[in-house]
Amino acid sequence: MRLAPVPSLPEIRLYMAHPGSGLRRLLEPDGDAEESATEPQPPYWAYAWAGGAVLARYVLDRPSTVAGRRVLDLGAGSGLVGIAAAKAGAREVIAAEIDLNGIVALGLNAAANGVAVSIIGEDITDGPPPAVDLVLAGDVFYAQAVARRVVPFLDRCLAAGIEVLVGDPGRAWLPKPRLRLLGEYQVPDVGGNGGGARKPSGVFAFVPASA
Repeated sequence: MRLAPVPSLPEIRLYMAHPGSGLRRLLEPDGDAEESATEPQPPYWAYAWAGGAVLARYVLDRPSTVAGRRVLDLGAGSGLVGIAAAKAGAREVIAAEIDLNGIVALGLNAAANGVAVSIIGEDITDGPPPAVDLVLAGDVFYAQAVARRVVPFLDRCLAAGIEVLVGDPGRAWLPKPRLRLLGEYQVPDVGGNGGGARKPSGVFAFVPASA
């Protein structure tokens, strides 16, 4: 992995994949763990995906969004969004990430950017939200099964008085009727099907179903 500035976010550096990273090995089953309870996870944390990038850019451009607030970075991956929130003046940043390699990368990335991020290394979407003021959810609607878990969790956040912002380039399972567009940027979808090309990606407020 190479520590490098994030495209469209030169304020932040991440350990990101490159052709010599050998990350394909992470998708191979562990021969010594025939009965492993978990399947190998794609290294999503090794890339700055468009949803996270647009949300991070929005937060850095509008620091009042997070300044002095307790923030949850949901499905944090590399930690890009949480790092941006910390740099923009958040009082506390919690990052929720379930991938064990991602948790390690997240800690390294936070340290590389000189910010403090607390990490929850488990799926929190089945339970109540943590004690935060704002949830930042970048690129969490990439699969139907994930969206079905995330939406009820975000509803519980709203019910608890927690503001929710979503960053997404328009993936298939984005709950568009529940979103209100706040801003749009052209950011590369690094590591995604876009091949790194810049594409319009939005930052949305997640709103109640009756709104």
